[in-house]
Amino acid sequence: MPTQVNIKVPLLDLKAQYQTLKAEMMAAVEAVMDSQMFIGGPAIKELERQVAAYSGAAGGVGVSSGTDALLCSLMALGVGPGDEVITTPFTFFATVGSIWRVGAKPVLVDIQPDTFNIDSARVADAVTSRTRAIMPVHLFGQVADMGPILEVARRHKLAVIEDAAQAIGAEQGGVRAGAFGTAGCFSFFPSKNLGGLGDGGMIVSNDAELLDRLAMFRNHGMNPKYYHAYVGGNFRLDTLQAAGLLVKLKHLDKWSADRRANAARYDALLAGCDAATRPVVRPGNVSIYNQYVIRVPRRNELKDFLAGRGIGTEIYYPVTMHEQACFASLKLPRGSFPQAERAADEVLALPIYPELTAEQIEHVAASIRAFFG
Repeated sequence: MPTQVNIKVPLLDLKAQYQTLKAEMMAAVEAVMDSQMFIGGPAIKELERQVAAYSGAAGGVGVSSGTDALLCSLMALGVGPGDEVITTPFTFFATVGSIWRVGAKPVLVDIQPDTFNIDSARVADAVTSRTRAIMPVHLFGQVADMGPILEVARRHKLAVIEDAAQAIGAEQGGVRAGAFGTAGCFSFFPSKNLGGLGDGGMIVSNDAELLDRLAMFRNHGMNPKYYHAYVGGNFRLDTLQAAGLLVKLKHLDKWSADRRANAARYDALLAGCDAATRPVVRPGNVSIYNQYVIRVPRRNELKDFLAGRGIGTEIYYPVTMHEQACFASLKLPRGSFPQAERAADEVLALPIYPELTAEQIEHVAASIRAFFG
């Protein structure tokens, strides 16, 4: 498999996607501009309806980011000081940060070494009399092992808040991410499979009462205007974001299928390269491959080597949550979660976006093989 070092492969190429949608995106944005309804316009309700239906949930509430989706969900469920929320140490900061921000204690559980998701077999042992919720993360586009998690939640009457920021459209046993638990939280950060024009997010739920409360919490806890039953926040989704996302949502299934096809090509091209452990998708799961993450020795050296060949990569994530300076008071030293720590030392995300060419994927795979001899 020959390789050409002059081929450029960025980690993500949003311009390539935009060129296919430019006319439709500009028309959607212009319609909002003409209406001058930038807050709470009709595009918001339509996006909420469509994302909820897409996810198999009863309803949705648009919010300002995936982070605020988590935060708003915790607030609306009354999680606060003295409470505990079980989650994973191997995730983006917003997962644990949102728990911390409401004054609750994050209780961390180590991960499965193959999927990088929370080890569901260990969740029950983390429950205490103070546990109020479990926050599984569907990392890199694959749903966490939800059966045991939901059983623990039922047994102890706990809320389940799905951090599905990287997993819109991912499935497990025919159920889509976000529809398993009490609330499902999505991110529309531009790099996501369904990426906006900036920050944005959505909370979906099958609980009508919770959806009403979430809608209040995203708007300062207000209903009707100037009457506040709760102290909420300004977590509203911009109408411009909703308009752009409605254009993109129609293409989401194809984009995710293209990512799966790219992942299959990587799998084939890296087969037999023992140094590179390829992603594992558990039986019954459908991944959307928000990231294609390999595990390798000498990870940092490989990253530099690939950069020298014009290949963009990223480390998701180089530091576990319990090793972050701001969470030092948890007193969880290195060694507390060995699987998460090992993952942080070994993971490397390769380009996986839908517009990749076969030549680009071959260049990436050949370069990895070349590095390992």
